Amino acid sequence: MQHDHDTTGTPGWDAINAALAPLYAGQAPQHYGTAVPYTLGGQDPLDGISVYWADTPVPHWHYVTYGFSELYGKESSDATTSGYGFELTFRLAASAGEDAGSTPPVWPLNLLQNLARYVFGSGNVFEDGHHLNANGPIALETGTRLCHLAFLHDPQLPPRQTANGDLQFLQVIGLADAEMAAVRRWSTRGVLEVLEASMPLWITDLGRASLLEDPALAAQVQAGSAREGASTGMLFLETLDAALEPVPATLRLGAGQVPSVLELLPLRLRHGRSLTLVGGERPWCFEAGPADAVVAGEGETVRCVLSEAGLQALLDNVRAVRGDYPVSAALHIAVVPTFLRDAQGNVIREVG
Repeated sequence: MQHDHDTTGTPGWDAINAALAPLYAGQAPQHYGTAVPYTLGGQDPLDGISVYWADTPVPHWHYVTYGFSELYGKESSDATTSGYGFELTFRLAASAGEDAGSTPPVWPLNLLQNLARYVFGSGNVFEDGHHLNANGPIALETGTRLCHLAFLHDPQLPPRQTANGDLQFLQVIGLADAEMAAVRRWSTRGVLEVLEASMPLWITDLGRASLLEDPALAAQVQAGSAREGASTGMLFLETLDAALEPVPATLRLGAGQVPSVLELLPLRLRHGRSLTLVGGERPWCFEAGPADAVVAGEGETVRCVLSEAGLQALLDNVRAVRGDYPVSAALHIAVVPTFLRDAQGNVIREVG
């Protein structure tokens, strides 16, 4: 529903408008408000989303949310932060024939409201550098290859102080499978700064293929990963179990999860960082050290220290195929099949 909003007594709302005014001087955005407020049982947590038209660097729509931050009076006890501390933005490349007088696509409104439902429902907030799997195309029924979302500070909207506290603008960016794999191997900002030359302002283009099909860009990303290691310090696994006795300890993993573990371990441990696996009764944390050892750490986290020889043995020996793989005198890894199931719980494929 498109309508105007009464901006009297809305310091947070006014602050968002003030941030956008220098970018879009003289342009009245197309604003989509919420008919029934979330607090009164409505389905949409955000009070509204404004959409601006931009001609440069390529014609695109710029979506901006209103509602993650405190738009009206100060209600939260945190005087330094406005609400959740951010609003989301999204840039979508215009389709052929679209111009400033066109109606912007509706699906990004639904995407942004869905992200708001997650935040409002869980209390978990997005931050610069975060990423998530959309579990399918970010725009349903479009055939797009973009199935992942990344979050970085909007390059044109710097953080600002408002009457209700600090506010930052996080841009939502659509990524393809290979690009998200690169993010896990390196970092969100590292990968997106490489891609920016081919994706100015990180505008999401539903019709594009993975930009890492360009060998030059792929080489830059690979070099960055090798130089800095992986920023992904935690993997959530469906199958994770451990038996600490008898010695050697046994770590049980699903075959479908093994490639991600093997990929990230050297990129973390060889740069002095740990890798934590989460999914069973207690987390399992790999870290580098002088000698192989497996011990129950604080909070029931299992600490698995790998020497360089132990790490190399794990990388050389373990495969994504069912079996028992000795790593060292301290550790064996048992790989079990991973079962992929449909929505009804039926097994549709077995991995490993």
